[in-house]
Amino acid sequence: MYSGEFERIGKRLFAEHLVGGNFGNMSVRSGDGFFIKRTGSCLDIATEPVFVALSGDAPKEASSEYRVHRAVYASTGHLAIVHAHPPYAVAASLVMDSIVPEDSEGVMFCPRIPVVTGAPGTQEVADNVAQALFRSKLVIARGHGTFAAGATLDEAYVFTSLAEHSCRVLALKQQFL
Repeated sequence: MYSGEFERIGKRLFAEHLVGGNFGNMSVRSGDGFFIKRTGSCLDIATEPVFVALSGDAPKEASSEYRVHRAVYASTGHLAIVHAHPPYAVAASLVMDSIVPEDSEGVMFCPRIPVVTGAPGTQEVADNVAQALFRSKLVIARGHGTFAAGATLDEAYVFTSLAEHSCRVLALKQQFL
């Protein structure tokens, strides 16, 4: 279940250089839990995702970021999450506490991208991301990557791509100053 959808979105993430190797993950809400990418698997290759309940122990096969996905689903109405490592967005998060896009799409769809702290895979980053995604559809974990949420994986993917585009435009702007 969902392996084809995960693979399709994973291929789009790779095509845009928003992930590399087996980095990143995604999930889809289902009943009293969610399906998430398997740890160590590549996003662009079809593998069956793992079901994780909203409470209790997570299967060892689940992505190490399952805590973030669990916290977001427990505290928001989002139904899908994409976590990627877009290089311009990650770089911007190292020097900014909040990203304010200046390109037309960024201004229109995400006028402010919060940057939160917390080490990958920890409850701290899970809580901080969930809090940010309660009010938004996009957040960047400092030095780590984006977490985008929406009603579908396609919507979460669009916000992931938007973050990288807006951060790339800001970086290019600096070259002209």
